Amino acid sequence: MSDVVAMPALRGRITRLGGRPAIADALPPETRSALRGDRVLSYSAAKPENTVLAAGEWWPAGYSGPPLLSLDAQLAEGMGLRVGDTLGVNVLGRPIEARIASLRRIDWSALGINFALIFSPGVISAAPHTYIATARATPAAEERLHKAISDRFAGVSTVRIKETLETVNALLAQLARAARAAGAVTLVTGILVLAGALSAGHAQRVYDAVLLKVLGATRARVLAAYLAEYALLGLCAAALAALTGSIAAWLVVSRLMHMEWVFLPLTLAVTLAASTALTVLLGLATTWRSLGHSAASVLRAA
Repeated sequence: MSDVVAMPALRGRITRLGGRPAIADALPPETRSALRGDRVLSYSAAKPENTVLAAGEWWPAGYSGPPLLSLDAQLAEGMGLRVGDTLGVNVLGRPIEARIASLRRIDWSALGINFALIFSPGVISAAPHTYIATARATPAAEERLHKAISDRFAGVSTVRIKETLETVNALLAQLARAARAAGAVTLVTGILVLAGALSAGHAQRVYDAVLLKVLGATRARVLAAYLAEYALLGLCAAALAALTGSIAAWLVVSRLMHMEWVFLPLTLAVTLAASTALTVLLGLATTWRSLGHSAASVLRAA
């Protein structure tokens, strides 16, 4: 067994924001749930391990003054709060007003113990509370650990999250496969549309190639002209697709999923180059034969 972490936990309702009554409907939709019902709170004298402060400072060791609070930075942004503002909670009918000393960036995906609100010891620690603990165990020791806790501490509830994590991972894998399949279908559709658009102008390209050859252009020069045309066409189409795709991805990730959106310039550059190269190959495949047509037959048909 390893990575044992334990922290006190109690429940309270957020009642005041910056000295004003907390009204859920006045907040952004993604923040309103924090005011609807009780929140799980905690307190800690020392800064918890792996804590990343976004603003402010942790209270000093042995602090025993007025209540201080370390708040989730994302939650504070939605509530319009910053370091130095106050936040009020009601714990077991007793109102507690705390000044925000720091803001924290919390990675909830780590699935470790974390609290959006962590108070300094003092008034909050005097309220009745319990403890929440997490521990990592090998598959062989997991069953023994579960039995030992149940036998020794009859009032302690143990929850095995291994099955939950496996279910979540399987669900995320299915979503990823579905997204990749949808992207593949979109890519194939785009290639077919592009090939159709290039094929539609095949007759005109044959005529243009023959006319240029009659006027003295060499096969290499005609091919270079087509190469430049297809490269420009592919680059413009890929750049437009990259712009609209990046904007759509940013909106979905940051606004809908409320996650950090990361721009990947190298991936985008490789995609642009591959799309341009594919357009050039498709274009040359449709016009290569046009360079071998007899000038007399084409001009006679025209």
